[in-house]
Amino acid sequence: MQSIDTISLDGVIPEVFAAEGAEVAGDVWLSALTLHRGHTYCIEAGSGHGKTSLCAYLYGLRTDYRGRICIGGRDAASLRVADWCGLRRRHIAYMPQGLDLFPELSALDNVMLKNRLTDFRSEAEIRADFDRLGLADRIDRPAGRLSAGQQQRVALIRALCQPFDFLLLDEPASHLDPANNRLAADMAAERAAAQGAAVVATSVGTPFALAGDITILQL
Repeated sequence: MQSIDTISLDGVIPEVFAAEGAEVAGDVWLSALTLHRGHTYCIEAGSGHGKTSLCAYLYGLRTDYRGRICIGGRDAASLRVADWCGLRRRHIAYMPQGLDLFPELSALDNVMLKNRLTDFRSEAEIRADFDRLGLADRIDRPAGRLSAGQQQRVALIRALCQPFDFLLLDEPASHLDPANNRLAADMAAERAAAQGAAVVATSVGTPFALAGDITILQL
């Protein structure tokens, strides 16, 4: 499959919002919105406005919405399981808000588990990522014994262990101090730029410290 250059939404709204008659006034729900490869987006909203739902829709984890989502021009509703597997392996990377780390596995094993599926980076490169994000002394510690901020950085390293056209980051800085936020954001931006990819990061109050030209969207 060729690169995915756009993800578009047309009149999309979560089913629960539609059923409740919720009022929406942002740039995403019930709008015509196209996200372009190579651009950087920050989606801002308060808690309960659907940031995690949006990421789950774009990653194909949930379908409880009205409207139309197109991935590279293909209606997401028409995509089969095999299609989504290919998209998730080569085109769309995702760091969920819940992180989904295996608590009993070491930080390194959590990352290597994914990297064995994608064969995208060497173990030496991954260890260098841990060092860059200040986690060299935590690499062999079970993920469940790491702080929330340390777990977020491990989850980011794991998300970057694949090729991608779009990088979805759901509240990636919620537990990071300013210094670690900058380190993590710089790494994500660098990897996205190397692949000509888009970064789509959500925020409930602590935006990811991405630099450059950023499109701010209100949810």
